[in-house]
Amino acid sequence: MHRSTASPTLPSGRTLGLGLALVSAFAFGGSGTAAKPLIEAGLSPLHVVWLRVTGAAVALLPIAYRHRDAVLRRPGLLLGFGLLAVAGVQACYFAAISRIPVGVALLIEYLGPPLLISYVKFVQRRPISRGSAIGAGIAVAGLACVVEVWNGLSFDALGVLFALGAACCQVGYFVLADAGRRGERPVDPLAVSAYGLLIGAVLLTAAARPWQADWSPLGGDVVMNGHTLPAFVPAVWMVLIATVLAYLTGVISVGYLSPPVAGVVANLEAVVATVLAWVLLGEHLGLPQIAGGLLVLAGAFAAQVSTPGAEEKAAVAPDATAAVAGAATDPDPEDRAATTARTGSATAS
Repeated sequence: MHRSTASPTLPSGRTLGLGLALVSAFAFGGSGTAAKPLIEAGLSPLHVVWLRVTGAAVALLPIAYRHRDAVLRRPGLLLGFGLLAVAGVQACYFAAISRIPVGVALLIEYLGPPLLISYVKFVQRRPISRGSAIGAGIAVAGLACVVEVWNGLSFDALGVLFALGAACCQVGYFVLADAGRRGERPVDPLAVSAYGLLIGAVLLTAAARPWQADWSPLGGDVVMNGHTLPAFVPAVWMVLIATVLAYLTGVISVGYLSPPVAGVVANLEAVVATVLAWVLLGEHLGLPQIAGGLLVLAGAFAAQVSTPGAEEKAAVAPDATAAVAGAATDPDPEDRAATTARTGSATAS
């Protein structure tokens, strides 16, 4: 049977890691722009999410088959990633926006990086750089401007709880992606993405009941900023770019960067989503949003240029030889991954 092993060069190359994290943020940022014309054509938001995740899972089936032994080696990790990083984020976010304004929900969801920094520092007891903490704070302030949170301030306890659940699930994304390369049984990040999407697709199928949906709009045309194009174009973009490429590059980038740095860079997704909506959907981009975007960029820059201390370097970037040998830099990553999954699941519910 083919053995799934972590890439021997995965933990090295901060510049490459930053590049992959940026690609992931840009790819994730296009999901809303691709999904909106499909929703306007008649598909429900839940069925668009199901199409996105399931299509990506099918596209990654060859990778899942190649790394099929990962299911036996780290089942808890893969289940947690599918539950939190795929199904949990989507379900909690859509539940939140059904009760509170989209901008408020986005801002709360993107509190993930500060929560992630707190988790790494106080739960994992691993050092974090000052730049990561400062960058996270700057990025959150910028996000408040990007989503213009002051235009939709309202309080709904359940809606806020769902949004916080999405933020916790986002923390699970980075924690579990990092845990996959640690311990005596490391799992290739490609396998983490492939099986996470497969598990997420199964969970979302139970919720979305796609057999009850009317999929005829996919055979017609949609409108983007006054231009007509076949509906399958944004659908393919949403599946292959905004999901497959986004998850693969995002999970791999965590191995090159620390989870807190990767989390701060991921905040750029909201900026990309806003800019793409302006260019491709004709949605207005105001001065506060432009200023907020610059703040998010500044926060990401502050996080990634910081120099980690010796302990952080040892925890985040072990040498290639240790990675090949599967040296355990984390005392018990499997238990911690399972604990993270349980915690995030409880929050989401």
